[in-house]
Amino acid sequence: MGRKIVFILVALAFATFLVFDYGLCAGKKVIELNYANFFPPTHIQAKLGESWIKEIEKRTGGKVKITYFPGGALLKGNQIYDGVIKGVADIGMSCFAYTRGRFPAIEAIDLPMGYPSGKVATRVINEFYKKFRPKELDEVKVLYLHAHGPGLLHSKKAVYKMEDLKGLKIRSTGFSAKVAKALGAVPVAMPQGGTYEALQKGVVDATFSPMEVLKGWKQAEVIKYTVECYSIGYTTGMFVVMNKRKWNSLPEDIQKVFEEVSEEWIAKHGDAWDASDAEGRKFTLSLGNKIIPLSASESARWAKAVRPVIDEYVAGVEKKGLPGKEYVEAIRNLIKKCGGK
Repeated sequence: MGRKIVFILVALAFATFLVFDYGLCAGKKVIELNYANFFPPTHIQAKLGESWIKEIEKRTGGKVKITYFPGGALLKGNQIYDGVIKGVADIGMSCFAYTRGRFPAIEAIDLPMGYPSGKVATRVINEFYKKFRPKELDEVKVLYLHAHGPGLLHSKKAVYKMEDLKGLKIRSTGFSAKVAKALGAVPVAMPQGGTYEALQKGVVDATFSPMEVLKGWKQAEVIKYTVECYSIGYTTGMFVVMNKRKWNSLPEDIQKVFEEVSEEWIAKHGDAWDASDAEGRKFTLSLGNKIIPLSASESARWAKAVRPVIDEYVAGVEKKGLPGKEYVEAIRNLIKKCGGK
C-alpha cells in the first residue's frame, strides 16, 4: 500500500511538471512585436497608436504582445519606413513626405486639392490606396493610412487677397513650398519643430500648416491671422505598416484581427485630426487672433494659381509610366464622395 501511495505521489508530481512545462512552452508562443511612432507620446495620434495596440492584444486574447516606442524613441520619423522593411521595427507610423520622391503615386494625396477636413483626407487616402494598390508599397504590409486636415495659411500679417502674399516669407515643405511660390510668396524650407522660433524672430512671416499646429505646437502665440484658403487646402499622407516577413509569419486568425482593428481605426484618426483642428481654432481665437475667410472669387483665384503645381506633378509621374491624370481625377472624385464640397 505504501509503495502504491509513493507511485501516485510521483505520478502527480510528474503531471504537475508537465503542466508547468507546457505553460512555459505556451508562454513562448506569444507573438512579440514592436511598434515605432514619431509622434510624441502626448499627441493624440500617438495615443491612437497605443489604443490600437491594446485592442489588438485584447482581441487576440493575449496571443500578441506589442512594445510601443512613440516619440522617435526607436526610430526617427524619416527612418521608420526603412526601419520596418529591415525589421528594426515590426510596425511603424510616419509620413510618406519624409521620404519625398520614393512614393510617386501616393504623393498625389499631398497635392493642394482642397481637402475640407481630416476625416475626408483620411478616407480619401485609404480609398486611393485600395483603388490603385501602388507597387511602391509592396515591400510592406499596409495596415491602414491617415491624413491631417487642410493645410492653411497662418500669418503675422493680414492676407485678404493674392497680392498680399507678394514677398511674404512662408515656412513650407514639399508641395506646400511650390504652392507658396505659385502664389507669389517666398517659400522657406523648415521642419515643424523650428517654426515657432522662426515666426517669433521674424525669420518667416507665415506658415502653411493645419489648424492643429496652433495649439499642438503653440504657434497661435506667434501669429495673428489664419487665412481660410480651403480651395488649396493640402494634406500629408501618413502610414501604419508592418514588416512583410513578419506579417506573412502570422497565423490567419491573427492577421484577421489586425485587419479588422486597423479598418476601425481609420475613422478614429480622421475624427482625431478634426478634433485637433477645432482645438487649434478655439485656442487661436482665445488669444485674440483673427480668422480671415477668402471670398469665393478669391478662393478661385488661388486655386487657379496653384494649378501648375498639380500639372507639374502629373507630367512628372507620367514620365515614369504612372497614370498621373487618373490619380488626380480619382482624388477629386473621392473628395466629393467622402464628404467634400
